[in-house]
Amino acid sequence: MYRFLLFITLCSFSSWAGTIRGKVTELASGEPVTGAVVRLVNTSFHDVSGLDGSYTLKNIPAGTYQLTISFITYQTITKEIRISENETLTFDTVLTPSEKQNLQEVIVRTGREGASDQTARHLERSADQVLNIVSGRAIQLSPDLTVANVIQRVSGVSVERNSNGDGQYAIVRGMDKRYNYTLVNGVKIPSPDNRYRYVPLDIFPSDLLDRLEVYKALTPSMEGDAIGGAVNLVMKDAPSQRVLTAHISTGYSELFMNRPFLSYDWKSVNLKSPYELKGNQYNATAADFSKVTSTYTRQSPPPNLLGGFSWGDRFLNQKLGIIIAGSYQNTYRGSNSLFFDSETVDTQRGVTLTKLNERQYSEQQQRYGLHTKVDYRLNGRNKVSLYTALIHLTNSQIRNVKSTQLTIGGYDPEAGNATLGYSTRSRVTRQQIFTNTLQGKHQLSDSFDIDWSAVYSTAQNQQPDQTQIPLLGERKNFTERRTTVQDAYRRWEHNSDTDLAGYLNLTYRSRFGNTPVEWKAGGLYRTKDRSNFYNNYQLRPSNLLGVYEEDFTSYDQINWTIQNPRGSVGSALTYDASENTTSGYVQAKVTPLNWEILGGVRVEHTNQGYELKNQIGEDRPTGNQVYTDVLPSLHVKYKSNAQTNWRASYFRSLNRPGYFEIVPYNVVLEEYQERGNPDLKRAIADNIDVRYEHFPNATDQFMVGLFYKYIQNPIEYTLQRDPVRGQSIIYTPGNFGNAHNTGLELDYIRYFRQFGIKANYTYTLSRITSAKFMRIRNENGDLEPRYVDQTRPLYGQSAHIANLTVLYKNRGWDAQLAGSYTGERINTVSQFLDNDLWQKGFLQMDASLEKAIGSKLVLFAKANNLLNTPLEVYIKNTEAVNQGLPHQTEAGKTLIRRDYYQRSYLLGLRFKL
Repeated sequence: MYRFLLFITLCSFSSWAGTIRGKVTELASGEPVTGAVVRLVNTSFHDVSGLDGSYTLKNIPAGTYQLTISFITYQTITKEIRISENETLTFDTVLTPSEKQNLQEVIVRTGREGASDQTARHLERSADQVLNIVSGRAIQLSPDLTVANVIQRVSGVSVERNSNGDGQYAIVRGMDKRYNYTLVNGVKIPSPDNRYRYVPLDIFPSDLLDRLEVYKALTPSMEGDAIGGAVNLVMKDAPSQRVLTAHISTGYSELFMNRPFLSYDWKSVNLKSPYELKGNQYNATAADFSKVTSTYTRQSPPPNLLGGFSWGDRFLNQKLGIIIAGSYQNTYRGSNSLFFDSETVDTQRGVTLTKLNERQYSEQQQRYGLHTKVDYRLNGRNKVSLYTALIHLTNSQIRNVKSTQLTIGGYDPEAGNATLGYSTRSRVTRQQIFTNTLQGKHQLSDSFDIDWSAVYSTAQNQQPDQTQIPLLGERKNFTERRTTVQDAYRRWEHNSDTDLAGYLNLTYRSRFGNTPVEWKAGGLYRTKDRSNFYNNYQLRPSNLLGVYEEDFTSYDQINWTIQNPRGSVGSALTYDASENTTSGYVQAKVTPLNWEILGGVRVEHTNQGYELKNQIGEDRPTGNQVYTDVLPSLHVKYKSNAQTNWRASYFRSLNRPGYFEIVPYNVVLEEYQERGNPDLKRAIADNIDVRYEHFPNATDQFMVGLFYKYIQNPIEYTLQRDPVRGQSIIYTPGNFGNAHNTGLELDYIRYFRQFGIKANYTYTLSRITSAKFMRIRNENGDLEPRYVDQTRPLYGQSAHIANLTVLYKNRGWDAQLAGSYTGERINTVSQFLDNDLWQKGFLQMDASLEKAIGSKLVLFAKANNLLNTPLEVYIKNTEAVNQGLPHQTEAGKTLIRRDYYQRSYLLGLRFKL
């Protein structure tokens, strides 16, 4: 009875009590203030404004109180409040900077302005075209360490992962990585990739960015070779006052808690082959090949180490601005992988698996970046700037493989020495991008502006002395019964791209009646030179009867004879390529009442060619492609109110073949041969976008959009029969008719009190029809070849992509849990009917946590791949031809590959002075 009376009393008291609520914003920008302290003087009632600036004080007895609202560097607000029973008062407050601390506040705000969520939402709302932005602050709080992992949080974007599970390339709106280009501060950069023109985004540390922009529609002033989209990395800029920040962290991967890390002295690898060091007439001997690449150690790797800094200031009465920022990451990653070799047979039986490869990857990555920007304001109308960046990634990898021959209907790894094989490959890859941009902006009159850029960029890629050593049998000897000796190889490959480019843009502002009109015209000239070198040496054991654990106990004890003393340098993999691009555009933007209409046309002329080098006994083959494209576009935006946009756009774009793709090369890989296609055509696309955008305040948003793309001659790689050798399988690029790509995008960001939600979802449906090869049995039981048309999605396109991030902020704590889902998609296109390789749907969960310690120090933690989701690739079929084999457990599917990456953790400190 006592408890019941107490409950009734408390309920009655609560029903008599009042509530005070409101929202705290900042005067200059109108943005919500997070972390302001709201208190009733001489009482225990208090609250802290949430992510949306709101606060609530509940259960306040009737009476008169002094309400104070305070936030560091702002003037404290004090107001007398009288509240009655059952009354709810709303008191919204606008904070103004404190006079005593005004200068310090300017330092903080300008240092973060370009990186804030509010700035990102403002730029999305005011953009001329469809655009998504990830702010620098969101990047800082996220669990992501590279740009490739950050970009997967954007609607309509998924990532293609590398061998350690990190993102590497962006797939935008279901369009493969080849259909996008990458900008740094609005200027295109070359790729260090050894074959293609697209840029691996995992080379960029994310902490160098002010924000990440993804353009999904192109205006005439933008280069036209992006069907999926353009990715712009906006680097940190000089603040208006001195700012110094730094961070350091360490962590570990769970993968190496369960197995050792395999490594070698990759820093001592010979950068050049004997051919390069001693001339093209030199016959290499075994003494020319270092033992470094075959001397392995097994150990637990040291902890990961990451750090970075940023310093910026302005001088000469604010005319001169300087920013210097750097980042360093030394991480140990890897994966445990299964991979099945297969043989395609007749349509009734499907695919037959022939070998199981159990692979272990150990990778050390050293990634660093350094960028500087100096800008000088000559006066209020003229400004020049010099931007320089150096980005470098070294990836040292050892892949250890155990292979088992498979027998249909049974699996016995101990059935004999011939059933087992071993292979170890050591490889170090060094990729580097250097870009230097001199820019000027000049306002020649109130109505006429000019801006220009002069760009010098280089990209380099080196894979020196890649070594693979195979063993057959149960590591007892090289020449077991029913086996043959496999040669080892040593391979050198390097390439470089050099870009020289000039940009010029003219802007003229006028009026048509009462309607403002902005006219723009400009042009671009870029000359690009690429060189590629390749040399491969075949090695054979000097003692073909050598027995493991009797004649040698490690790979570095094996003696070799060189089968091709001058290497295989005289191949189509050694070549020079060039591309000269000339383009010009005109566009006009009119803004009648609540409308913005931007339209124009861009013309791009391309001359792309190659020359094969080091050809022996023949002329050096050359080839080129020359073409001109007219690319119109129209973008319409209607602002129904200050918070709402309606958008519609059309643009035409193209995708050029890669430099390597049109070279008539032929290279033998581990599973198949790869061949170039000199007849490869460029792809042309017509793109349509419609989007509704609503921004209820400075941080929240809701967007829903539709897009459609019609692509002529899309470029895709397929596995197909060699038209010359018949039964051989080749992997080659080709054009396969026309394709359609349609999709729906949803974006939602909402902050309330201490919590926030960021969510997006994309549905994409693409279709392309191409001829597929099949073999069927005739009445006599013989296999007959036929070609039939089959419709499928585009390579890399997932029907469903979704992201959900839950944020929490309170009393110095910042936390987020981020989930990213990528639905199934084609991993490799096969020329055989129903034999495409599909990647299974992938769900990754990551988390991060920060705690402010005082006003200058932050303790943070990050965790990746919490669910340890494997990457799986399979072939869809319904036959039981592979029953009884290991890991083949899903009905209607044949597993081809499964990779586990395990979880990784990071703990660090960040401070600001």
